[in-house]
Amino acid sequence: MTFKAKMTALAAVLAATGVFAQAQAAEVYNVGSNMAFAPFEYVDENNQPAGFEMELIVAIAKAQGAEVKLNNVPFDGLIPSLQTGAIDIAMSGITITDQRKRRVIFSTPYYQSGLAVMVREADKDKYKTIDSIKGKALCAQIGTTGAITARKFSGKLVKEFNNAPETFMELQTGGCEAVVHDKPVMDYYMARRGTKGVYRLPEVLSAEDYGIAVAKNNQKLADWLNVGLEKVKASGEYDKIYTKWFGAQK
Repeated sequence: MTFKAKMTALAAVLAATGVFAQAQAAEVYNVGSNMAFAPFEYVDENNQPAGFEMELIVAIAKAQGAEVKLNNVPFDGLIPSLQTGAIDIAMSGITITDQRKRRVIFSTPYYQSGLAVMVREADKDKYKTIDSIKGKALCAQIGTTGAITARKFSGKLVKEFNNAPETFMELQTGGCEAVVHDKPVMDYYMARRGTKGVYRLPEVLSAEDYGIAVAKNNQKLADWLNVGLEKVKASGEYDKIYTKWFGAQK
């Protein structure tokens, strides 16, 4: 038997015993996320990605025998990055809308959120309802449904920023009268950062489902994510992650 034949035979034996399968590297998917959206995703004190969605996508990939590489991408660059192939998956509190569904494929929903309004505490008697902020100078995060809603309320009086903390800072320094953003992000910011001087109106604008997005031509990956999400839910891992970041399963 020649050396080449011996190596071929050895490879066949190793493959049959599963040695190659064990040694084969797990598939790695590039995930894009705007990491200034606590508690869903942010960069922690060790300069590492953290948050509910970051832990969830890692768990989904693990359940499917794969790995993910987490990339910090501006929110308004997520869908273009999917379309160019720069990332495989976008997970960043992306609300499922008909407009976005024309550009990407979404997984089944994994979280229900809602838009809310934050004002300065000194103005809570002035702005008691959602209607009271219409026509006022508003702040919102660029590319979000909060920005879309704010523009419907106030048109050109809306200031748009790259992330949520920038909108909250602008409100506190008097640059706008209110912020339109996701309720859980506001609540987390106020509770964890010890923010004083701001107040969230109790009324919630809308119920919104968050979904994981993939390129429009990648139904196979969307199906893969859905299977992984179901596995994570069935194992109880989803509830564990949710409770860690939000306190109780809803």
